[in-house]
Amino acid sequence: MSAQRIEGKKIAEEIREDLTAEVAKLKDQGIVPGLAVVLVGEDPASKVYVGSKEKACHSMGIYSEVHRLADNTSEEELLALIDKLNGQASINGILVQLPLPSHINEKAVIDAIAPEKDVDGFHPVSVGNLVIGDDSLLPCTPAGVIELIKRSGTDIAGKHAVVIGRSNIVGKPVAMLLLRENATVTMCHSRTANMEELARSADILVVAIGKAKAIDSRYVKPGAVVIDVGINRLANGKLAGDVDYDDCAAAAGYITPVPGGVGPMTITMLMSNTVKAAKKANSVKE
Repeated sequence: MSAQRIEGKKIAEEIREDLTAEVAKLKDQGIVPGLAVVLVGEDPASKVYVGSKEKACHSMGIYSEVHRLADNTSEEELLALIDKLNGQASINGILVQLPLPSHINEKAVIDAIAPEKDVDGFHPVSVGNLVIGDDSLLPCTPAGVIELIKRSGTDIAGKHAVVIGRSNIVGKPVAMLLLRENATVTMCHSRTANMEELARSADILVVAIGKAKAIDSRYVKPGAVVIDVGINRLANGKLAGDVDYDDCAAAAGYITPVPGGVGPMTITMLMSNTVKAAKKANSVKE
């Protein structure tokens, strides 16, 4: 295998160290960044994610509130809680853990979060600002992807980037962020006719389709940067990405592993957004 591993876990730890120092400086000015996480129901994966977010806040000195609501909580009750958190000065970021129970309208909930506290970057105002290039809180996983590419030593400007997957959570925003970094971007999806040919022309290949080991070395240009956003549970209980790591590592120049690649960056960028929101709320310059 010739590719260099992009160690997301190590990079995330480095960023967290910097953020911890920044939080300490803010506390010296009487500012304590605060994050509220709302969990509705008993989804096992969501409970694990929420626990990880709570732990990250505590380790970095960020004030944390976790609101655990019953599965039968009404949409009106959830919206009332969001309204309360929107007006709460000690909270700079609000995250409602998805997925929500089927009786709750996900879009109504996302739209109810104040854009300045939208640390997930899902609010239509946040998305609009992302598209036009205005300052906003960026969606965490796509922002983490860009950070990993940059920290591999790759200059994104002028490169051809191919994104496989067009979800609102990863595919579309990561394409916008790559454009912002002056890449030439091609988006591929389930209806793309010549996907293998397009992917193989990419200097940077980002894959987010939710299908284990779907992308092999036929899709990889020799020396390309390969970012695997997927996380899939195999029949043997092990985790695998959307990229066949062993096969693609022989062709790629840089590649992210699963686990230990993009995953650790997502919560780290959430913490970064919370700190950024706190600074903006208190008129602290970047």
